[in-house]
Amino acid sequence: MSDETPPVRRGRRPAGEDTRRLISEAARGEFADKGYEGTSLRAVARVAGVDPALVHHYFDGKADLFAQSVVLTRVNPAVMVDRVLQGPLDTLGERLVRTFLTVWDDADNQERLVALVRAVHTNDDVAALMREFVAREITGRVTNRTQVADAPLRGALAAAQLLGLATTRYVVRMPAIVEAGHDDLAAWLGPVLQRYLVDP
Repeated sequence: MSDETPPVRRGRRPAGEDTRRLISEAARGEFADKGYEGTSLRAVARVAGVDPALVHHYFDGKADLFAQSVVLTRVNPAVMVDRVLQGPLDTLGERLVRTFLTVWDDADNQERLVALVRAVHTNDDVAALMREFVAREITGRVTNRTQVADAPLRGALAAAQLLGLATTRYVVRMPAIVEAGHDDLAAWLGPVLQRYLVDP
């Protein structure tokens, strides 16, 4: 029987069963250390020890990587926002509210999203990470399309409405808001978001 030790394999890991997990773990560390803006897919691949192409294979861009690794939901926010932007601008506010509620009312997402909102209110690091993410991937994508003046302020005001809706409906669970249907909430909040994100 040989006493020789098998050579240690070096270099990038191949695609395999645990590759997605390795990438997700690396992404969580990078997002925590560098924030949303400071994190790149190439850096995540380097930390995970995989080829950058594998990050693109498992995740559809940085927003999707963030959603699946940090928020732990399979909903890609960039795709959802793109769908909102595909319709006419004069009803964008209502579509945004409906899309937001559809994602949150999905039982597979709600527990994780509620935990995230709670963390935003209690953890400064999580709050900073979410500020960057929302400003770039949600309100930022909308205002880039609508080209409104004072886009950062308008985007922040829109984000405040959505965060307030999430907090009162899913965390605090105010009865009137919990019991309201999507149509009612879209009718009330849609024009507010429309004013912030679209109207000149």
